[in-house]
Amino acid sequence: MDMYQKRKKRQEMKNNENKKETQNQTNINWYPGHMARARREIGEAVKLVDVVFEIIDARIPRASRNPILNEIIGEKPRVIVLNKADLADKEATQKWIKYFNSKNQIAVVADSNQGKGIKEATDAAYKLMADKISKQVEKGRTGAGIKAMIVGIPNVGKSTFINKAAKKQTAEVGNKPGVTRKNQWVRLSENINLLDTPGVLWPKFDDEVLARHLAYIGTIKDEILDTEELALRLIEELLVNHKKELYARYKIADDFEYDMSYEVMDEIGRKRGCLVRGGEIDYTKVANIVLDEFRNGKIGNITLEEVEW
Repeated sequence: MDMYQKRKKRQEMKNNENKKETQNQTNINWYPGHMARARREIGEAVKLVDVVFEIIDARIPRASRNPILNEIIGEKPRVIVLNKADLADKEATQKWIKYFNSKNQIAVVADSNQGKGIKEATDAAYKLMADKISKQVEKGRTGAGIKAMIVGIPNVGKSTFINKAAKKQTAEVGNKPGVTRKNQWVRLSENINLLDTPGVLWPKFDDEVLARHLAYIGTIKDEILDTEELALRLIEELLVNHKKELYARYKIADDFEYDMSYEVMDEIGRKRGCLVRGGEIDYTKVANIVLDEFRNGKIGNITLEEVEW
């Protein structure tokens, strides 16, 4: 198959995907049984706590907020933690902080791996609970403290946040979704007891863009996805707003003749030596490289979702 034929094949793939999307036939769904159970348990547990830490991914602040969790939490005081900020665009993150603040929501920036933002988050929780703590002191209950709960979708760094806050390994950590499987209480300090909960997604994604964003960061298991197509769509998005970072990472010349996602994917394959017998591109290998390097921040500090005021 010559280069023209390969490009034609990739274009046909793209056209087919666009047709499917138009017909609403492409849906990324992942809602294992343990998530349905976790949703029920969180609904019961929220009654026991004073404040909620909602952990979201700073690269996709909109997609990583579970609307079901929002319903469960209701009016309970909460602190929104934009985690993994080290992988996101700093300016975009600050715009999101201002956005949440404009909605009278407390939001803080965090990089849990480095322990950054943990104190700011716990201080915010204390501030929200100031009246309750003051009343406890008046009644002589100085050691009662506050009860908090941590919620979020899979793979946004909840367990890392807990371990850094507690200054010890109390929650199991992994870079795959679905590591935490049950509720567990963790003592963060003398004044905060924290309930860790499993990551929960919602049963069906009606917005294909948000669904893909979740897949890009690894919230949905790669094993149930077409990673080649996923990487192709990621490249397509990066070409719009982050072309410079993408080309720099894979040493693609600024005057590269083609700028379609499938052509760029071919070029990445050639640059990284992802070739099989006959000089064909190993698209599975290319896809794994692109997805892994995006998730690890090697392509750059990228935020995929802009604030819409």
